[in-house]
Amino acid sequence: QVQLVESGGGLVQAGGSLRLSCAASGGTFSRYTVGWFRQAPGKEREFVAAVTWGGYSTFYADSVKGRFTISRDPAKATVYLQMNSLKLEDTAVYYCALDRGRIVSRDSLKYDSWGQGTQVTVSS
Repeated sequence: QVQLVESGGGLVQAGGSLRLSCAASGGTFSRYTVGWFRQAPGKEREFVAAVTWGGYSTFYADSVKGRFTISRDPAKATVYLQMNSLKLEDTAVYYCALDRGRIVSRDSLKYDSWGQGTQVTVSS
């Protein structure tokens, strides 16, 4: 059973950067798409970015395109989310999860093995 653990969250000023990590253990990780989602207080969980198992294809929400970069390091069984030019509206708990389907989805219901999340707070 794959377990995912997020880290790297914190408090940062608007315009700053953070790099989130999603580390996998306990099972096969490299064959699946990994997605990042976020959930702000009072809002639904939303798709942020995803990377396919080979790392060759990446997908982004329009709200983060050009500012966030997702990547994976198979040797470390880790997926990263580099977040630059952070905005107040990026404040949320960020989660990573696995998509075991053949077609990459932006629907959180298609994902499983969710991590516990890491808090990102952007201040003015």
